Amino acid sequence: MIRIVGVRFRNAGKVYYFDPRGYRISPKDHVIVETARGVEYGTVVGGIREVEDEKVVQPLKPVIRVATPEDDEREQKNRLREKDAMVICQEKIQKHGLEMKLIDAEYTFDNNKVLFYFTADGRIDFRELVKDLAAVFKMRIELRQIGVRDETKILGGVGICGRPLCCHTFLSEFAPVSIKMAKEQNLSLNPTKISGVCGRLMCCLKNEEETYEYLNSRLPNVGEQVTTVGGVRGEVHSVNVLRQKVRLLVDVNDEKELQEYDVRDLRFRPKRRKDKGKGKEREKDAALEKELKQLEALERKEGKSRLDDN
Repeated sequence: MIRIVGVRFRNAGKVYYFDPRGYRISPKDHVIVETARGVEYGTVVGGIREVEDEKVVQPLKPVIRVATPEDDEREQKNRLREKDAMVICQEKIQKHGLEMKLIDAEYTFDNNKVLFYFTADGRIDFRELVKDLAAVFKMRIELRQIGVRDETKILGGVGICGRPLCCHTFLSEFAPVSIKMAKEQNLSLNPTKISGVCGRLMCCLKNEEETYEYLNSRLPNVGEQVTTVGGVRGEVHSVNVLRQKVRLLVDVNDEKELQEYDVRDLRFRPKRRKDKGKGKEREKDAALEKELKQLEALERKEGKSRLDDN
């Protein structure tokens, strides 16, 4: 086992792991560490913990020191200098007439380099811009082109749910999102309704994907012929995924009638889920099944309570 501590350098950024050595470190403490970009100032997340040796990418760099008041003051000064750097860089971009949008500026803790993040539709020749910036700042200059999702992660905002964006608050890495996830959750395929502030598919489509896959696997398809436990045969008209209810079109006295049944009262051939050959998938199914039963028990209890009140 090896002791590690997680450190984050930017708001909702990726967590990197370091050797805490003999330091007593708590969550939200600030530490000074060495990275590929040089000496950096980061915030501890999660505290010190032990993991197996094979789960750690070696070599594991050590924490240089816990941040001192002087380090905190230096970091604050760097944040203020970044605002001035943004103004200067924007002026230089306009001077050279470059089709690029400046997003953010970042000083390394040791002041050896300043990074500028920008977006653009295509490739930008910014060699002359770098020369001008180097003459002003007297240090190494790095211009990094980012995508629209990274732009939104840096700038932040409010989603259609009314809450701060996930990517700006807690989502450290972007997970792949596809239109299939929206179909699985029976959402409108209108791009304006399932796209986020960045214009890409909303990251939260990934959050409930596994739950919907499991619940849909327990339901018949619309148009499928099923049989109830009472022997009534009908055609599936619609399904309620979350409540696990099925509306059937059945023949009653030579007329078509819609009747609703619990999926447990129906007999049909279940859908086949993709077998990934992993025990974790079976464990997730068992956990989802347990959670579903708890929700059903709660609904029955609430329904009984309403009847007692009446």
